[in-house]
Amino acid sequence: MVKMVSHGKHIAIIVQQLNKFNPENQSVEDFLNESAKMLQTLNVTEEKFVLDTLAGCIEYKSLFDVVVNAFFVQDGRYCLISERNLYIVICYLATFQLEELGLQHFSRIVKSLDTAKMQKFLRFFFNALYLNTWIKDEWSQFYDSLYVKENWIDPLLRWQPKVQQLIEQLTDKLSNRTTTVKTSTVTQPKEFNLTVPRPRAIPIPLPIPILEKRPPVPPSTYKPPKEKKQLEEIKTKNRRKAEDLLLKANANQFRCAMMKSEKEENTRDSMKSKPAFQAQKIQSKIDNIPIKLNAAAILREGALYQRKMEQELKRIENLLQGAGDPSEFLEWQKQMRGKDLEEQLAEIECRRLQGKLSHEEAVLAHQNVIQENKKKADLMREEKAELMNQYAKKRLQEQKEMREMVEQVVEGHKNAKQAKIKLRKYKQQIVQEVCEENRELLRQALEEEEEKLRKRYELIQQIRAIESLPSIRHKFVDLTETGGHGLICEMSIVELRERLALLREAQKAAEEEKRDQIIHEKQAKEQLLLDKLDQISLFRAELGRAAALKQEEKKRKSQSGERPVKDERILSLQKKIVEKTMERKKQAGLLKITPQKTSITSRKDSLQWNHWKELEESRERQFKILQHGFMARETAQKMAAYEAARSGATVCMLRSEVK
Repeated sequence: MVKMVSHGKHIAIIVQQLNKFNPENQSVEDFLNESAKMLQTLNVTEEKFVLDTLAGCIEYKSLFDVVVNAFFVQDGRYCLISERNLYIVICYLATFQLEELGLQHFSRIVKSLDTAKMQKFLRFFFNALYLNTWIKDEWSQFYDSLYVKENWIDPLLRWQPKVQQLIEQLTDKLSNRTTTVKTSTVTQPKEFNLTVPRPRAIPIPLPIPILEKRPPVPPSTYKPPKEKKQLEEIKTKNRRKAEDLLLKANANQFRCAMMKSEKEENTRDSMKSKPAFQAQKIQSKIDNIPIKLNAAAILREGALYQRKMEQELKRIENLLQGAGDPSEFLEWQKQMRGKDLEEQLAEIECRRLQGKLSHEEAVLAHQNVIQENKKKADLMREEKAELMNQYAKKRLQEQKEMREMVEQVVEGHKNAKQAKIKLRKYKQQIVQEVCEENRELLRQALEEEEEKLRKRYELIQQIRAIESLPSIRHKFVDLTETGGHGLICEMSIVELRERLALLREAQKAAEEEKRDQIIHEKQAKEQLLLDKLDQISLFRAELGRAAALKQEEKKRKSQSGERPVKDERILSLQKKIVEKTMERKKQAGLLKITPQKTSITSRKDSLQWNHWKELEESRERQFKILQHGFMARETAQKMAAYEAARSGATVCMLRSEVK
């Protein structure tokens, strides 16, 4: 039997650990290991009691949930849900540990807790009618019904009279009454008469070994390194350079970095001298600015100009062979694109008007739905009143049935006391037989453990004798001999070193050869880049002349565009929209909406008007963008044709000069 002093403290520890346990994120073994680490301050018996109780509460949680849930529904309606694990622990101790603990120890644990709560729960749990009826049936759903009756229900019914006395003591304590209880004499343990061990002899101290003198610490360890001084000198030089640059920058300020007073004076002087704004002319010669090119940019630009030159030569050859002029095709393409643009704009207008028409239809449908919902709400109110009357009648009938059932249960309590006495005697006989069998099994287990320990001790003695034998651990190595593994590629360490030296020499020769090759490739690449730069400069000069001619041609031309005429589909959609708006306004007048709702609808109408206005403005902007894109595409094609013709003429001139 477990003997503990602070019962309430241990029950509180168990409840606290059960509150922390989460079966979804943690296994039972890990939880018990962590709990064992936390309970190292307790002694062995207390720690064993706490861990066994934790394991039992987790293992049989489904059984205890049935009892505790029913307790909260019936007698524990005003108890806290946070104390659920406390009732589970008491239920486990009463079901599985009452035989081991004994009634006296169990009563101490119960009395160390809240008296009112324990009195309620024990009176509910040790009710013989509940144990024989629904508790037994619910537990039989998880385990075999015969096993439940023999191992759990019958022991609880056998302990029920004694626990009933404990419940009466708790009720007396609640009503400030004390009762005399016959307490059985407790056996007092006596110390064993053991022989006192002899005092151990003091061992002889070992001589202290004399250590050799160590070499002194070199003085360089206490001196700062040279690299640190060099870094400090570099920092000071960089700081001086930065200060000089700051002085120069402050002395030569930009106009935007001047003080406010200087800015105001300068702006006033400029406003007086220049009353009107004069725009500066953009420089026309931009290609003359020097730009530093890397190798990749030079090669990329050279390949581009080479590809353009090949395309122009091919085009001139086609013209010489009798190819046609693309001007007629460009004119036809312009007309077709104009038609496509008009169709596209008409389609956009149709979609906008269709959206507006669908909006008007949706408003009408919404008004119809409001009328239907009003009718449905009236029907729902009538049905609700009928259902409430039916529910009240049903509740009265259920209350009558519950009263009859309570009367039947009270009569059954009176007939159950005689059956409990017979069951108690029968179970006491079974307990005595089981205790005798357990003692015999324990004796056999002790004998088997002693035999295993004796065999293990003999095996350890043999292993220590084998380890005490001396063994040769030194091995002599000859560098000129092979390993002797029987492989074709075996060699000695001396031969391996010679081969490695030959490989290093061959690697050095290959590196020298590779270095010479890289130098030659670098020189060839530099020469290629110089040739490409000369070619790029020629092409840039020609392109500059072509750009100047293109700019003069752009100044002469002017853009013009006409808005497409509306077609019949757009006009018909506009008429439909006007008809729908008139119909919506008539129906809104018939609905007789309250002033607040009318203000909301007027606000919605204003928002919708703004929405459609924004759509019309976006359509006009889209029309302008499309028209501008169409004109820009047309001008771009004309300029491309002009530039192609001119560049073809320049290429012909260059070829004639070369000839």
